[in-house]
Amino acid sequence: MDLSKMRKEYKKAKLDLAHTHAHPMRQFEEWMQQALAAGIEEANAMCLATATPDGKPSARMVLLKYFDEHGLVFYTNYESRKARELQANPHAALLFYWKELERQVRVEGVVEKVTRAESVQYFMSRPRGSRIAAWISPQSKIIESREVLLRWWEEFRRKGTEALQAPAFWGGYRVRPQRVEFWQGRENRLHDRILYVLEQDRWKRYRLAP
Repeated sequence: MDLSKMRKEYKKAKLDLAHTHAHPMRQFEEWMQQALAAGIEEANAMCLATATPDGKPSARMVLLKYFDEHGLVFYTNYESRKARELQANPHAALLFYWKELERQVRVEGVVEKVTRAESVQYFMSRPRGSRIAAWISPQSKIIESREVLLRWWEEFRRKGTEALQAPAFWGGYRVRPQRVEFWQGRENRLHDRILYVLEQDRWKRYRLAP
């Protein structure tokens, strides 16, 4: 299939270095608020890329659940493929893509587990069905069929609420940014790219060529 003739011009906004915040997470908060105000469905969806110690990458979509100046938090099964890779190589990259705003945000950083208290608090805020799914799904493992998964779900559903506490094998990760790039599409592929780099505990800003 030849897709070479597909074209789109980006004209909605611009991004000037002088008008960005000094801290990348402040800039991210501003863009996230604008994405939510624009009605973008699942504006918190992000592509998470991890890699094995020998450099073999893998990527998948996950949902951002919390962020502040210290980093960005998502939750998962600690026995999943992503978790195994993060255990061996605690570095990750995130990508947000908001096509309605013609924007991307790229984040690269080191990864750490959130506290157990944070994981439990978020887990208990989830709908009952989501909590059951976290318990019964051996994430990233081969299973016989979807029917088997549904049977496990139904069996667990009949158990009391005491069985729906946060499992030890489930919890959150925080990506602590070291590099953050904000990309705004512009005409003629002359896109605006503003890069934040953490240098000796201080954030520096640069403009990148498109």
